[in-house]
Amino acid sequence: MKLKYINKSLFMKIFRTLLSLFSLVILSSCIQSEDPNAEADILSCTVEEPDITSTTPFINDSEQGKYSVTILVYEDTDVTQITPLFTLTPGATIEPASGVTQNFTEPIIYTVTSEDKKWKKRYSVAVIDAELPLKYSFEHLLKGEKEKFDTFIELDRGYQIMQWASGNGGYSITGAGKKPSDYPTVQSTGGVTGMCAKLETRSTGFFGASVGMPIAAGNLFIGQFNVIDAVNNALAATRFGLPFTKHPVAIKGYYKYAPGKTYKENGKTKPNVTDEADIYAVFYESDEETPTLNGSNSLTDPKIIALARPEKIDPVSEWTEFYYDFKFKEGKTIDPDKLARGVYKIALVFSSSKNGAWFNGAVGSTLYIDEVELIVQENQKKEDSINTLK
Repeated sequence: MKLKYINKSLFMKIFRTLLSLFSLVILSSCIQSEDPNAEADILSCTVEEPDITSTTPFINDSEQGKYSVTILVYEDTDVTQITPLFTLTPGATIEPASGVTQNFTEPIIYTVTSEDKKWKKRYSVAVIDAELPLKYSFEHLLKGEKEKFDTFIELDRGYQIMQWASGNGGYSITGAGKKPSDYPTVQSTGGVTGMCAKLETRSTGFFGASVGMPIAAGNLFIGQFNVIDAVNNALAATRFGLPFTKHPVAIKGYYKYAPGKTYKENGKTKPNVTDEADIYAVFYESDEETPTLNGSNSLTDPKIIALARPEKIDPVSEWTEFYYDFKFKEGKTIDPDKLARGVYKIALVFSSSKNGAWFNGAVGSTLYIDEVELIVQENQKKEDSINTLK
C-alpha cells in the first residue's frame, strides 16, 4: 500500500518525538561510553566581577591537547583581578579552584580531574581585552573531529573571540548533509583574498518538505542558532546580535550572487519571481524583555536603533564592493552610557534567499561574501572608489 498523504501536524509530532528519543539515545550512549575525556570537562564559565565580559567565554573542547577557555573583557579591564567560575562534569574537580581571584596577565593552566581520579584534562584559560571585531575575512573554521559542518570563527592574537552562527545545525537534523560541503553555509576558495563564505539555498529533502520546510537558505550571522527551536519555531531559532560598544556608521564588503532557477513560495513554483539575496546589519538596544532579536523581528522590532540594508541586491558574477549606511529610526539616538556598558547589540546577517526564513526561495541560489567591515564613528571616511549599492 502506498502512502500518498501525510497529516502535517501528526508528522511534526512524530518527528519531534523521534528527535527527542534520538537525543536521549545519544546522551545515554555518551554516559555509557566511559570516554576518558567525558568526565573531566569544563562545561561553562562565567566571571564574578560584574559587567566586564563582552560576550560569553569560549570553551574549546574539540581538539585534544588544545583545550582552552577564552574570557573576553572590555578594554581597560583590570585583568590582574579576575575571578572565574566554572561548571564541571558531575563529580569532577578543578585546580586552581573555581571562584578564586587570579592574575590573568598571562594564561593560566587549570587541570580538571574526573570523579574516579583516572582522567585529567588541562585547559589554558586566558583573559583578553577584545570586543567584537570590525573586520571579517572568513579565513578560520572551528576545528575538531566533532565538527560535522563548517563553523566560521574570528581570532585575535591566536585566541577565538567570536563564533559565527548559521542554520547548518538545523539542516543537520534533516539528514541531507552527508559531508561538510553538502551544507548550506560553507567555506570556499577564490575569495577576494584567501578564503570566503559561500551561502547556497539547498533542498531539505523528504523530512523538510513533509513539515513545510522544503528549503534551507545559506545564512551566516552574528549571534546564535538554537537547534531545538529550529524544529518547533524556525524563526525563533535565529538569535541575532552580540554586545557592541562603538557607534556604527556603515558596513562594507564584497559579494557575488547568482539566483537559483526556480523560485518557490509555500512549496509552489512562482514562474515570474527571481530569488534575491540579503545583506544587512541591525543595531538595537537589548534588555530583559528583548535580550536578542530573531527571525520574526530582526527588521521590525521597536528596540531597533539603526539599520543598514539595501532595497535590492543585484546578481553579479564578479566580486563587487558594497557599502551600506546605517539609517537611524525616527526619534532614535545612542545613549553614550548604555553604549559603554554594552547594552546595545549588533548583528551582521547574510542570506542566499531573502525570504528563506519563511522557506521561500530557489534551490541553487548562491551568495559569496568576503572582506566585510563594520565602519564605526572613529573610522568613517569613505573611499571614493567604493561602489555604493542602492
